[in-house]
Amino acid sequence: MVEKQYGMQVDFELQFDKASELFFDLAKKENILLAGQPRLDPKSELDAEKIVFVAFFEVLPEVKIGDFSTAEVTKYTTDISDAEIDRALDVLRKQQVHYHPRGEAGPHGDGGANTAAQAGDQVVIDFVGKIDGVEFAGGKAENFEYVLGEGRMLPEFEAATLGLKAGESKTFPLSFPADYHGKDVAGKTAEFTITVKSVNWPHLPAVDDAFALSLGVTEGGVAKMREEIKENLERETKRRTTSLLKGEVMDKLNSLCELDAPKTLVAQEQERLVESARQDLMQRGVPNAKDAPIPADIFAEQALKRVRLGLILSDLVKQQNLAATADQIKAEIDEQAATYEDPKEVVRWFYSNPSRLKDIENLVLEDNVIKYFTSQAKVIDKAVTFEELSKPSLRI
Repeated sequence: MVEKQYGMQVDFELQFDKASELFFDLAKKENILLAGQPRLDPKSELDAEKIVFVAFFEVLPEVKIGDFSTAEVTKYTTDISDAEIDRALDVLRKQQVHYHPRGEAGPHGDGGANTAAQAGDQVVIDFVGKIDGVEFAGGKAENFEYVLGEGRMLPEFEAATLGLKAGESKTFPLSFPADYHGKDVAGKTAEFTITVKSVNWPHLPAVDDAFALSLGVTEGGVAKMREEIKENLERETKRRTTSLLKGEVMDKLNSLCELDAPKTLVAQEQERLVESARQDLMQRGVPNAKDAPIPADIFAEQALKRVRLGLILSDLVKQQNLAATADQIKAEIDEQAATYEDPKEVVRWFYSNPSRLKDIENLVLEDNVIKYFTSQAKVIDKAVTFEELSKPSLRI
């Protein structure tokens, strides 16, 4: 009995492999463009001399490319001015901030005659909060340190601290927002008493050659530092404006082109997105992420859009000969490598791995599609500042 069942299994697998081979040969001969893997189901009994299989499969759909001349997209541009460089320098200086007690003389001064807590000061306080006269969890701390104006504390708490000097205390009411993360106190009013232990004023490094050296600028001093900051801002500007334009173009392509996305490909993309989400949770150390249930349905819309765009781009690239060339790939790699200390090593790193090279190829291909689309559509040029470019309202 065991031998018979084993023999039947072997015979079935042989015939299944043969049927699969015949199916793919026929599909190739008839130029059938398959969408995903076919499913072969046996139609006859497994112990039959010849097993008949029924093939279930989807084919790639016809893509109807729309009229791009009816589309309108916005192309953002940003010029990096001295003011933008100054703002970047302020951020870099704040990263090296250190604090001194107000009123105490030191190498950098005493912070001025006013020793009361001011915006930007670092304060060290003790505080205790009560609701209906009873202390609550998380409402008490000693030697608590924070910087006024950074938004770490609720506005009412910061407002009560402003103007106090070391050694002074204050009692005040504080209303927790209804959506406060601490559910036990959300929507309630507490009474807080704070005692200021110390008030420290911020000292920022001067913009000089020593500061430039601290940032890794070994030659050229302040002038070279400003030049490098401008180059970095210009690279970031290019990245952001390209990303905005790409998002808008892809949305237009998705809405202008017609096709029926194969369910097989959409399901496969959903599974890929589920696995990607799981890997992200695991990398962030989320407990039980490996076995946590992640419904594929939550990625249905995203998967559908990605499949549609993949088919649209593939068809458009073939129609308009937009494939990435070797010279374009090399130029993109050289541009990315130029931002590193050893560009030649970075170039070798890209070319030594087919997967990394494929990523660059796809990036260039998308750039080609964007250039073609914008050559056909109406493009509105809009100048914005670097600060405006960073606002979420511009995100696609």
